[in-house]
Parts: sequence; C-alpha cells; structure tokens
Amino acid sequence: MFVLLTQYATLKAQLSPGELSQPHAHLEGVNNCSQCHSAGHKVTNANCLACHKEIQANINARKGYHASVEVKGKSCASCHNEHHGRNFKLIKFDKTKFNHALSGFSLKGKHAQLDCKACHKPAFINDAKLKKHPNTYLGLQQNCLSCHADFHQAKMSSNCAECHNFDSWKNAKAFDHNQTKFPLIGKHKALKCEQCHPTQLVNGKPAQKFTGLAFGNCNACHTDVHNNRFGQNCKQCHSEESFHNVKGIDAFDHDKTDFKLVGKHKQVACKECHKTSLTAPLKHDRCTDCHTDYHRGQFAINGKSPDCNQCHTEKEFSPSEYNIEKHNQTKFKLEGAHLATSCTQCHRKDMTKDWSFRNIGLRCVDCHSNVHKNYISEKYMPKDDCTLCHTVSNWKDICFDHNKTAFKLEGAHTQQSCAACHYRLNDKKQKQQQFNGTSSDCETCHTDEHAGQFAVNGKTNCKKCHGFDSFKIASFNHNNTRFKLDGKHATLQCGECHKPVKNKKGSYIEYKFDNIECSKCHS
Repeated sequence: MFVLLTQYATLKAQLSPGELSQPHAHLEGVNNCSQCHSAGHKVTNANCLACHKEIQANINARKGYHASVEVKGKSCASCHNEHHGRNFKLIKFDKTKFNHALSGFSLKGKHAQLDCKACHKPAFINDAKLKKHPNTYLGLQQNCLSCHADFHQAKMSSNCAECHNFDSWKNAKAFDHNQTKFPLIGKHKALKCEQCHPTQLVNGKPAQKFTGLAFGNCNACHTDVHNNRFGQNCKQCHSEESFHNVKGIDAFDHDKTDFKLVGKHKQVACKECHKTSLTAPLKHDRCTDCHTDYHRGQFAINGKSPDCNQCHTEKEFSPSEYNIEKHNQTKFKLEGAHLATSCTQCHRKDMTKDWSFRNIGLRCVDCHSNVHKNYISEKYMPKDDCTLCHTVSNWKDICFDHNKTAFKLEGAHTQQSCAACHYRLNDKKQKQQQFNGTSSDCETCHTDEHAGQFAVNGKTNCKKCHGFDSFKIASFNHNNTRFKLDGKHATLQCGECHKPVKNKKGSYIEYKFDNIECSKCHS
C-alpha cells in the first residue's frame, strides 16, 4: 500500500509542478491540462487567447498594450507563468516605470499625477464580464465622458478636448470664442467664462449655459446706468476697451458751453460734476459752487469771502498763487529761514485739517516752544523775546553779547557753542540747560587734573598758571615757588621730578610736595 501511495505522489508531481494561481484555480486537475498545454507540455498563446478573448480582440484591432512593440512576438507565459501557488500574482509590473503610451493612451497633465486605481476601476468599465474583475486594467474607453461626468448635460460637444486640456479642467483657453457669433474684444477677453455663461439646472443637475444667450445689445448683460436717457446704442459713447473711457465725451466740445474746461478740470470725470444728470444745468460762476471753502470763511470781508481764483488756479490747487510778495504786505514779513517754510507749518493748528489764517501770532513763541523757559532769567530774555539771542536766518546763529554778563568770553571761550557750557547731564544722565546761577569758576566746566593740589580754601585759581587762549602753560617761573631751580636743577625736564602718582585722590602728576628735602628725590 505504501508503495502505491509513493508511486501516486511521484506521478502527480510529474503531471503538475505546483498549484495554479487563484484566477486559474478552476483549471486545476489532470483533465484540464490540455486547455492550456498542447502536446509536449507547452503553453501556447492560442490556448491563452482562447479564454482571454478581450485581449485577442485588442490584438486583432491593433490597440492596447498587448498589441504594442514591447509585447508583440512574446509568449504569454514569458510574463504570466503558472504553478507557483494560489497566492501568486500573474499580473505584476513596476507602475513607476510602466510606459503608459504603449497602451495607446499617453498620460498628460493631471492624468500623469493620478494613481492607476483612480481610472482603472469597475465604475468606468462597460463590459459586464470585465466589470467583475476589480484588478483588471482592461475595458476603459478613451473618450473623456467615459470617466468624467458631462457637466454641460449634452449642451456642448462630446469632444471635451475642443475646449479643455489635460493640465486643468477649468482652463478652457483652447476654445476660440472668435469662431462664435460674439468675438471677444477688449475687456471681454479678460473675463471668466462663468461671468457671462451662468450655471443653470438641466435635468436636475447644474450646467453652464453656453447657447441661447442674448448679446444683440450691451444692456443684455450690462445695466443701463443712464436709464435710457441716451438710448440703447451704448457703442456711441462706450467701447469694449474701457467702459469709463467715453468716446462721446471725448468728442464733446465742452468749450461750447458756458464753462470752458481748463487745467485740472480737463482730467475730471464727468460724474464728478454731473452727479445726477449729464444734461441738467449746474451753477459754475464761483469756485465754491462746486468746491467747499476749505478756509471756512477766514478771508471773508463784511461777511463775503473772495473767490478761490485770487490765490488758486485750475492748473494746480496747490501750491497757492499767494506769494511771498503778498505775504510781506501783511503784519508778518517773511525773512531768513521763514522764506523756505511751507504754509502748513505756520497756518495749521495742532496738525488738524483746519488751516488757520486769522489770529496767527507774530511772536516767536506763538509758533516755537521756548526751550529756555525757567532756565534764563527775565533779565536776559524779557517777555520771552527770542530775537535778543536768535535770528530768523538760522536758529543756531546766536547774537547774544556775553560780555554783558559777569563772565566775559576770552580766547578759546569765544569759539565754544552755548551748549558746551550751558548744558549739563542731570542725575538721570540727560542733558539739561543751565543758564541761571552758572558759576564762573573753572572747575564748573573743567576737571581739576591736579586733584586739588593748588586749591586754596577749597577753590583752585587756574588763571595763576593757565590762560584763555590755550590750556597749555606758556611759561612758569619756578623761582616763585618754595623750591628755586639752580645748578643742575635748572636744566631738568619737569617730568624728571614731577612724576605720576596714584592714590585715593586718583591718578595725577604730583606738583606740590610736603617734603622738599634732597632725600625726597635723591637716595
């Protein structure tokens, strides 16, 4: 019995090298071998295509991947071989390297970005037999509507490529609108399709309306803002290039009216003046008939304001024609830096929109802040009169006579700015003015580099050695000191005896010695 079983297993192994894959499992068994194998155990293409008729049909029609040069002449078994087990995949290829153009349909634009299953699915297959196979790549049609819904509901050509391309479904530039009864001109070229072709319901589904649109006159799409006062032929005045560039207005000679257009008035749009009607009469004798009196009657005399044209022209409303010569006829003559000052810097209060021309002050402090307030006594700046020190030419040019004070300026002091002496750092390290009560002692401004060696009763009289022209000592008579120079001492340099020291007073050169005996310097 064991021998018979062994012989049977050996015979079966010789007849079948292994199990068939799942799709061919129904062909399992010795009686079915001849459906695939011919005499000599060879699988022929004829046997394969006898079952796979849809592929045979494509080959006969010379279409599809199996009719391409890459497959033509090969045996089916070279790509789809069997007897490798139930879970073996008969169809396997590298999707990333597969040349889809060999199938007869090149992937372009958005199609090239899709996954295979996005298109190869039963929903897009019409063949009932192929529809049952979810993993098949056969059965698709190449026309757009076999995969895409007809958004136009059969109101347009079924050949979508006449208007659309593969890059973007919304990009319909391929469609030549000039071949229709309404060629696109001017601004119409820049419009989106849906701005003229609205979406409507067709068979209960939304679809854009491309046929049956009225276009005989502009008001079929555009509202007649003139309410038929000029008729319905919009092209008499307007064009497709610009609705606001009115041909009729350009041709209209406004000089034939009682108001000639001059300067800026030529650039003003009609509706800026003709707000309600182009034909209704307008008041135009005075500028204020159209323009608001920006100065709010400040120039009124006996309740009547002069017309704007006394200062302004139609060429430019700003700058004003009111010149320096006219200004110098007022109580405030423009001189110096005031000549370069704009009107708004003096005639505008608190940077508001209201210009002020009346009741403008004539004193400096009416416009400028008194920065010296509480720092200079009334004696030197009575009634906040800035002109006692400053001029209108340059605020930094000071004309103050310092010799009228208790401290006469001499030498290098005459070359200093006021701030060099009269500005000090306060406790917060901020610059602060100091005019009143400023001491005339040298140490008020200058640092005592001698660390108080020459101080008498707490004060050092620098003028004993130094002058105003230069801080350096021009000549010093050492014989007036406790230590007269004679002999070899007379030829020595100052620094050989007076050397730098450093102590609790700081670092300085020692000039005054408590001990002037020889042993102080000599060993």
